[in-house]
Amino acid sequence: MNNLVLSGVVIGLEPIRYTPAGIPLLSFVLQHASEQIEAGLKRKVECEVNAVALGDIAKQNIQLGSSVKAKGFLTKRSAKSTQLVLHIEKLEIQNI
Repeated sequence: MNNLVLSGVVIGLEPIRYTPAGIPLLSFVLQHASEQIEAGLKRKVECEVNAVALGDIAKQNIQLGSSVKAKGFLTKRSAKSTQLVLHIEKLEIQNI
């Protein structure tokens, strides 16, 4: 199974572009910070994840500094890359 749910803040945002089939595509970077329990101990967790949204999700009002909750799957950036990218299937823009 390949499911990931991650909340964070949009810290990098590229202009929307379109696939050769005309599907809107939006790439951005999501910064996450939280505290997790591991082996019974608290651990501070921080990461930055490259993400991509396609179709109607890409048209949402995503801006730099937006707090979001993203659900999707991980895959390689391209056939020859080992870098992972979160492909978003559901996105909630959170009001703070």
